[in-house]
Amino acid sequence: MKEFDYGKLKSIKWDSEVLGLVAQIHEYKGKQTLFLKQKPATLDKLVEIAKIQSTEASNKIEGIVTTATRIKQLCDQKATPRNRDEEEISGYRDALALIHESYEYIPIKSSYILQLHQVLYRYSQRGIGGRFKNTQNYIAEVKENGEQIVRFMPLDPFETPMAIEAICESFNRETDSCEIDPLILIPAFIIDFLCIHPFNDGNGRMSRLLTTLLLYRAGYVVGKYVSLESKIEKTKASYYEALEKSDINWNAEGNDITPFVKYILGTVLAAYRDFEERVAMAEENISSLDLVRNAVNNTIGKFTKSDIMERVPSIGKTSVENALKALVQEGVIGKEGKGKATFYFRKN
Repeated sequence: MKEFDYGKLKSIKWDSEVLGLVAQIHEYKGKQTLFLKQKPATLDKLVEIAKIQSTEASNKIEGIVTTATRIKQLCDQKATPRNRDEEEISGYRDALALIHESYEYIPIKSSYILQLHQVLYRYSQRGIGGRFKNTQNYIAEVKENGEQIVRFMPLDPFETPMAIEAICESFNRETDSCEIDPLILIPAFIIDFLCIHPFNDGNGRMSRLLTTLLLYRAGYVVGKYVSLESKIEKTKASYYEALEKSDINWNAEGNDITPFVKYILGTVLAAYRDFEERVAMAEENISSLDLVRNAVNNTIGKFTKSDIMERVPSIGKTSVENALKALVQEGVIGKEGKGKATFYFRKN
């Protein structure tokens, strides 16, 4: 069986890009305590937005979708699942909530990974939750038209339980040694998890749940306030490209994880930058109109009302709508489309 030893990461000489990303995230982690002293109402709004975005985006990556209204109802637990997609969306909601609330008490062990998978599929009638795969699977990219492209053949089912035990043991051993930065160790663990592909279904979503869990346990809690899954979904092509480059020669233990490390670090850094910006806006003692104006001025290309609400969580929906209407009347922004297809753009 393939060997897993994260101690080998100590001998890798990372390039300046990786080291720079790690240094910047460390700096943001130092600021994190200040961010979390923000007004509770503002933080609560950020959590609510991130929860919905994470649930929607992580499932959307796998081609699991429903309407925005249903997503919000399901995330608010004001509706019951109507179909298979909604069953899996509801399961992700529950698994993510469990991580948010109890990450300190979820150790990195095979048995706990199985339990998280059980939560992910608790509403499903398929009977696969909490069980390792029993048939050979493959890693595939799902195109927007639903077409699947096979990219990688993972380990055989009989090797899977031992492999998951092995990556957990090596990860915990190196975490305890404190000799490898968690920001390097976490993506190394995730790429192995994805290459093992331990379940019949749900591997991608489990990998993103585990990424969040591992980051939280290492003290990087930005994903609670800014959706990491949403950022991954918006850069899905880069996500798959980084995975593809990092799993070349994985079975022969000759793969280079650098592309995936850079992708994950870039995603975490982008989330921290957004978190800082949103907290800064909430701290400003200015009118709702000027808050929205500032958010618009920092936006490139088309944007929606929801985009602005995400960037200025300290004000409500009606205030955002009124501010956007005022900015249209001032000629600062343009408006096109109708209903849910409405979008805005800067005129200068």
